[in-house]
Amino acid sequence: MRPNITALFFFLILSIISFNASYCTIENNGTNHLCPEIEKQTLLNFKLSLEDPYNMLLSSWNISADVNCCNWEGVVCDNITGHVDQLHLGSSILRGKIDPSLLNLKHLTYLDLSRSNFEQPIPSFIGSLTSLEYLDLSNAGFYGTIPNTIGNLSNLRTLILEGDGYESQLEWLSGLSQLKYLNMNYVNLSRAGNWQQVINTLPSLVELHFVRCRLSPIPNISNTTKLQNVDLSFNRFNSNIPHWLYLCKDLEFVTLRSNSLHGAISNGIANLTSLNTMSLSWNELSGEIPREIANLCKLQSLDLSVNKLNGKISDSFGNMSDCFLGALESLDLSENQLSGHLTDQVLECKSLETLNLAFNNLSGTIPINIVKLSSLKTLNLAGNNLSGNLPESVGKLFNLTHLHIEDNKLEGVVSEIHFANLTNLLSLYASGNHFTLNVSSNWTPPFNLYNLGLGLWNLGSGGRFPLWLQSEKDIRELDLSSNGISGEVPNWIWDFPFLNLSHNHLHGKIPDIINNQLLCLSSNKFSGPLPRIGSRMTDLDLSNNSFSGDISHFIIANGTYNLQILHLEGNQLTGEIPDCLMQWSSMIVLNLANNNMFGRIPDSIGFLTNMFSMNLQNNKFSGRIPFSLRNCTELVNVDLAGNKLVGKIPAWIGTRLLHLRFLVLRSNKLSGEIPPDICHLNSLQILDLSDNGFSGIIPRCVDNFTAMVSTRSLGGQYAGLVYSSYGTGSFGESVSVTTKERESQYDTILGLVTNIDLSSNNLSGDIPIELTNLVELRSLNLSRNHFTGSIPQSIGDMKQLESLDLSRNSLSGEMPNSFRVMSTLNYLNVSHNNLTGRIPESTQIQGFNASNFIGNDGLCGPPLTSNCSSSGGPKKKDDNHYKTTSSSKIEWLYVFVSLGYAVGLSIFCTTLIFKKSWREAYFELMEEMWNRVYVYFYIKWRKLTRTSV
Repeated sequence: MRPNITALFFFLILSIISFNASYCTIENNGTNHLCPEIEKQTLLNFKLSLEDPYNMLLSSWNISADVNCCNWEGVVCDNITGHVDQLHLGSSILRGKIDPSLLNLKHLTYLDLSRSNFEQPIPSFIGSLTSLEYLDLSNAGFYGTIPNTIGNLSNLRTLILEGDGYESQLEWLSGLSQLKYLNMNYVNLSRAGNWQQVINTLPSLVELHFVRCRLSPIPNISNTTKLQNVDLSFNRFNSNIPHWLYLCKDLEFVTLRSNSLHGAISNGIANLTSLNTMSLSWNELSGEIPREIANLCKLQSLDLSVNKLNGKISDSFGNMSDCFLGALESLDLSENQLSGHLTDQVLECKSLETLNLAFNNLSGTIPINIVKLSSLKTLNLAGNNLSGNLPESVGKLFNLTHLHIEDNKLEGVVSEIHFANLTNLLSLYASGNHFTLNVSSNWTPPFNLYNLGLGLWNLGSGGRFPLWLQSEKDIRELDLSSNGISGEVPNWIWDFPFLNLSHNHLHGKIPDIINNQLLCLSSNKFSGPLPRIGSRMTDLDLSNNSFSGDISHFIIANGTYNLQILHLEGNQLTGEIPDCLMQWSSMIVLNLANNNMFGRIPDSIGFLTNMFSMNLQNNKFSGRIPFSLRNCTELVNVDLAGNKLVGKIPAWIGTRLLHLRFLVLRSNKLSGEIPPDICHLNSLQILDLSDNGFSGIIPRCVDNFTAMVSTRSLGGQYAGLVYSSYGTGSFGESVSVTTKERESQYDTILGLVTNIDLSSNNLSGDIPIELTNLVELRSLNLSRNHFTGSIPQSIGDMKQLESLDLSRNSLSGEMPNSFRVMSTLNYLNVSHNNLTGRIPESTQIQGFNASNFIGNDGLCGPPLTSNCSSSGGPKKKDDNHYKTTSSSKIEWLYVFVSLGYAVGLSIFCTTLIFKKSWREAYFELMEEMWNRVYVYFYIKWRKLTRTSV
């Protein structure tokens, strides 16, 4: 037995030594085995076809450093078999080509090639890596059609193909029955008409991400029981929220932003008991917010902003469950049409960190017990109708970082108490209220702000800049507009990068602005030459001041500038625009209106290819509209009114500037015919060619101005045109329009304005009937031309027309009866034409001034004093006298004729009685005539009787 015991002991010693050696191998190499030689060579061949410009990953793929490829960066091997199992090559910005040798990695289950720059189509052989369970080719520089062979990866659980270079029809997806996670954000799926049916073939799908995929209407998906996360944002479905969405009881995250969804949110939302996050923002949803939302116990974030939801906020959130109150962390209902007051129960959301109710119709006061929202970090109540004082309890929200209360009707005194505990505050936007700041002269704020807006406040500093601002070294945006500040600007104010000092009483010269990024000094009393600016400046508004001198030193500068908005309207600037605008290629808004500038518009204007708006009105510019302007294809507004420009309207305006919405060329010296090419401007809202020398006819194609046909509402594409917005204000489009014989400036409601003004030209011909198809046109002025013919009978179809001026032409015929139905018409002038007949009767027309109808001799009826005859024409001034006189003349004629006949007959008869010879001759004559007549008819009778026999 002793030898056996010795052998057993020896065996145990060997086992321990072997185990220790094995353990050391695991410790040193991370695996039990070296990677197979074929797989190592595969990786080396794969490396040869790639570039790693930043040496982030492939530098470790080197057998001289480590023969075991399992230790190479991004390579993961199976702990048991040693086969290469995973390749983590994402975020390495690799370049080159994907080598087919990759197919030798037959045990590969995980492949991540994301965020690289391969610049080739997705290799079809990837579909032969049939062991793959995870594949990420997102944003890797691949392009073209996604190969159908990927549908062969039947073991795939996760597929990420995000990237805007791809396109696909999706039929191949039906082969991925085990797929749980699918992300194809930004892939062009516009040709995937059956994508709904394909999604239904994925029974294991848990997450679906199809953002900006150009999809057709939202599908009726049947396999929804396992869906937990759905993101279909930015697809423009233009439909209701699909019913199947309310059946996803496991749904935790749903995002359907910006899809043109409409209709109401269904009460079926109560079924989504697992819901954690919901975003339906930037749609057109209407109706009230269903009360059932306030009973979703797991809901932490709800975003319904930028819709058309209405009703009182208390009706939707006035009876919230305790679990909802405890779970909700973010509530965004901004930019809707909600009304009512802030309810006390909303203030019971103790976990609420973000409350955004901005730009609704909320009224009442800010509740004193808002202090209950102790977790609140962001409070946004801007753009409502809130009134009253700012409660001091706001100062106890010690977690608050962002406070927005601008553009309300708040008033009263704001003191140091309001800010006492706001040590974490970073942004305070409170402009557009009538607050008075009452702090001590040596007050030091408890916060370090990044953004501060106090526009319209009484700063309590005697019309000077508050000294406490000097302690706020971190402020980036400062709005002190409309504060009644006067005097010169202290040097330390210019240190704030975003600065708005508009609408004050500031004066003096402006130093060179080197470090500012945005500067708004409009409507002050600054003077002197324009300041030089630095390359960081993007927005500059010096309008409505007294700056003077030539602008050459401002425009001619070294280097390239990033200025996007240049607004110098309403100053006393002179000189020509230097022909070196190529240095300002970032410009999107150029406004030099209402100055004393002259010369030609330089050809270098064509280098401003990003420009949206060009306003040069009311200067003394001469020459022709530059041909190079045709390169500025993004233009929305071209306003050259009130200059001395000559020549014709270039035809390319209609074929190149296809985004144009406002074309204002009035009061120049332009001539020629209106080119029919202008009819290609489908987006045109305002066309003003008045006070020029245009001749010819109005093009018949004017009904192609579809923007004057489409129904308009204040919002979406018809809202005010804003080119740049920032925390303390914005730069928007503004257009001057003449209607009803007065000039008006439009900005915030500019999207609703539609106007055609062709007055004071030499246009002729008839008024084209196609013009009456512009049923959304609000103002039409064709006065002071040479139009002939009649007013179109269909003029009444223009039911939105508010102003119509056809005066001083040569129009004839009657005024159409359809004028009676034009209920919105509040200005009508047809004076000095050749119109006839009765003025159509309506309360609207009879209320107009009679001077608007004079100069038409054949026109009658109210508001003119001339009455109409039964035939419809006017009664002449001496009609009754004429009839009386005529009647009298006719009666005397009968008297004299009768009297003459009687006298002549009596003389004849008297002569026969008293003179025998006349009497005998008369009767002899009568007897002879009788005999002749008798014989003539007797002979005729005899001949007839013989013929009949």
